[in-house]
Amino acid sequence: MSSATVISKSAEDHAPDFCSGIDHFGGPWPDFTRLAHTAAIPEGATAVADPTAPESIYQTLLMADALRYLTLQVTGAKASGHPGGFASSADAYAALVMLGHTNIVTEVGHHAPGFYSAMFLDTSLEEMGIHTVSDLRERFRERHGLLGHLSGAIPGILAPAGPLGQGQHFAMAGALLHPGTLFPCTLGDGGFGEPYVLSSMMHFNTAYPQATNFLPVLIWNGYSQEHHSMVSNLSNEQMVAYWKGHGFQEVVLVDARDFDDSGQEGPYVDSTHFSHAARLAFTGAVLAGMDRAARSALGGRLTAFIVKQLKGAGVHTVGSKSHNLYPADTLDQPHMIEGLKRRALSPAAWRVVRENFVRAGGGPAVRTVVTERVLDLPPLGKLPCKEFSRDEKAVPSTAMGALVAAVGGADPRFVVTNADGNEASGMKNINEALKIRHPNTDPLYNQEPAGQVYEPLNEDACAGLAAGLSLFGSRALWLSYESFAINGWPIVQTVTQAMAELRRRTPSVVCMFTAGALEQGRNGWTHQRPEIENYFGAMMRNGNVYPLFPCDANTIQVAYEWATNSWNKGMVIIASKSPLPIHLTLEEARNGVENGAAVLYESAAGDRGTVVFAVTGDMVLLPVFEARDRLEADGYRVRIVAVINPRRLYRPLDVAWDSVSEPDNAFMDDDHFNALFDGDALLAVSGGPSAPLEPVLLRTRAPRREVFAWKRGETTASPAELMELNGITAGTLSGRVRDLLG
Repeated sequence: MSSATVISKSAEDHAPDFCSGIDHFGGPWPDFTRLAHTAAIPEGATAVADPTAPESIYQTLLMADALRYLTLQVTGAKASGHPGGFASSADAYAALVMLGHTNIVTEVGHHAPGFYSAMFLDTSLEEMGIHTVSDLRERFRERHGLLGHLSGAIPGILAPAGPLGQGQHFAMAGALLHPGTLFPCTLGDGGFGEPYVLSSMMHFNTAYPQATNFLPVLIWNGYSQEHHSMVSNLSNEQMVAYWKGHGFQEVVLVDARDFDDSGQEGPYVDSTHFSHAARLAFTGAVLAGMDRAARSALGGRLTAFIVKQLKGAGVHTVGSKSHNLYPADTLDQPHMIEGLKRRALSPAAWRVVRENFVRAGGGPAVRTVVTERVLDLPPLGKLPCKEFSRDEKAVPSTAMGALVAAVGGADPRFVVTNADGNEASGMKNINEALKIRHPNTDPLYNQEPAGQVYEPLNEDACAGLAAGLSLFGSRALWLSYESFAINGWPIVQTVTQAMAELRRRTPSVVCMFTAGALEQGRNGWTHQRPEIENYFGAMMRNGNVYPLFPCDANTIQVAYEWATNSWNKGMVIIASKSPLPIHLTLEEARNGVENGAAVLYESAAGDRGTVVFAVTGDMVLLPVFEARDRLEADGYRVRIVAVINPRRLYRPLDVAWDSVSEPDNAFMDDDHFNALFDGDALLAVSGGPSAPLEPVLLRTRAPRREVFAWKRGETTASPAELMELNGITAGTLSGRVRDLLG
């Protein structure tokens, strides 16, 4: 039954100003004067003094219902959004806040309206002009307001949440960077089946056993988005065993059914239908259990907290039907009104809830959570770039590895992540200098417990920790094979979009993908998947994403140096692990990275027309230079241009550069662009797909043009054979020029 008696809306006249816009108020709960006359978190404190005190329990329940009420009303104001999942987490969230743990992340983007309600109640949203419930309703799911899924751009929100299975990476990154601070992460059982959620935490704990100060909080409510969750049939004992099987030493589970006095059927129950006394008993168990779990996690034990109650507890309906609202779920509908009235609080209750929120954790989240300030970084100094001469060959990935080692030596918090092994990518020098982090010390494999190279054998975990560290303010590097990077890219996409919106500086997400398709002939098509480069090409238009295509070992060093010293961007370096010719000096490479492209070669003469090759990549230059020889012999003038940083070759109007943090409006002007790419024919050539060459094809004035790019993979004995399969040979290139120019 409801804990509140609904009273006239005239009570609004006596409510705090921030309550303007609340549609329904309730009467005082039993014992309100005794247990909630003053806030349980005293002024100057950061948490309740005693989680078992009746005042603490009572006011935690008030906070949970306040969160439920706002979550339903704000979503109902737009008949859009997701109230049900957060509703069943409200008790756990309120317990964390009352205990002073406000660095909360989530993997569940659908919990956004609940998190926004929390940020409203602690006054963080006043930073964006949201002062009243009316403002909150008006700005929800609107441009320049509160987007439908969480973003770190919202004051007080630590990290984005959209795709499932990502939140734990942010919690682990926070734990690594801020020992002694608890990072709870709410997980939904609907998304619990996402790959790697528990295995990523297990691997992290093996590598960083001292960093247990993150706390996964499973909201086990029996349902996912449109059906029962896949773990809904597990018993409590099986669920605990599942966590313990992944290395968790302490698993605290609070089941609402144990407190039910309302006769509900089934394994999942709605605690808001209990009697007032039973609701307080359940809340007391959640608060005490969360306190135990938090102390355990901060005390060095890998710990999880599980709250089990029905999805939609306390809102307009339950189960998957509570997941999101539809156009008919407006605030004037009887089922919505009834749901709000059941959770309606008195004006005095709203006042005490806000006081607790504002004091918890030391103040509003916008002023206290770790991501609201820039993390101090040790200076790197000038990186030791090695100049290779044009008469030698060098391995690009190895050349970059030496700089990575230097960054790790200067910055003890710097982490390199790699699933398939640095040694396999020609970057053994990273392992030799920084060591693979592993509980077993073994010099043969360059591993030791304090290493800076993190090697879980899954790209999601690699990308997740690297991206999380960057978002939280630290330096990191994700290394992968281009062919496998797609498995980890979604979180990098999420983080780079978040970085585009942040109100603070943070180091760019830096990635380097080696063993491009052309090198992997013997492995066959499973290792020949450069199509991900089209993904990067599309993301260039976001405004803060830069795929970089160094053409040799000098240029890759410059590209890594440039990326590492950038802010709030996504930097993707793509290069080979084979010895290749040197085309540019370091100084020429710096100009090429900064400007977007560089001339590698230009014929002194030729009377049959000028042919321009615009090339992304390094190994693919081999047939291009061979084609040059054939074309020059036929009397053509040839210019070979390395497209190193294609984002700089777009026109300003092509890119959302002015909508992002740390905006970059450096684009090559028409005169310089035309000097590079003007000719009688332009051939855009890529060892990968064609999308990164779009800016060249958009702007070129060449009357005849052609594209040579990746088509598909196959098992071959050599890169030359694989390029031939894809039509990228000296013969096809020169032949096409003859066709174009007659």
